[in-house]
Amino acid sequence: MIINNLTTEELSAIAEIEVASNILRLTTRLTNMRFAAISKITDTHWVACAVHDELQFGLRVGDELLIEATLCSKLREGGKAIVIEHASLDPVFSEHPLPKYHGFESYISLPIVFADGTFFGTLCALDALPRKLENPETMELLNIFTRLISTTLDLQRRNT
Repeated sequence: MIINNLTTEELSAIAEIEVASNILRLTTRLTNMRFAAISKITDTHWVACAVHDELQFGLRVGDELLIEATLCSKLREGGKAIVIEHASLDPVFSEHPLPKYHGFESYISLPIVFADGTFFGTLCALDALPRKLENPETMELLNIFTRLISTTLDLQRRNT
């Protein structure tokens, strides 16, 4: 059964990551941002798998955005983390319509990739206020989080 581009197995696996809510809460604490999510990305949609929302951003588990309405599409194409500390001052993103449309100044997104190289989605966070994000220790911890998520999902995928 597929619900909003998420299979029942994927939803169960994410729910079984007992620490998923803790990962998202820690992501917000590490980055000082108030919204974090684990997403699945398809060719056409960004789907919220798990959400921690102190910002009142308004997305819930299962909610979808068109891929064009996200910066995660760029991450899927390039495979590298996207880090924006202050969108309105950023040389690349100051004129980009999405930060203004979604109302964020700071944004970070890291790929969730299975061991075989298959792209699943992202661990992302954002805030309406600018935040200092270019910190090697923070990036290392966030990369550990994405590996934990991908390993758990990959094990589930192989066992179904």
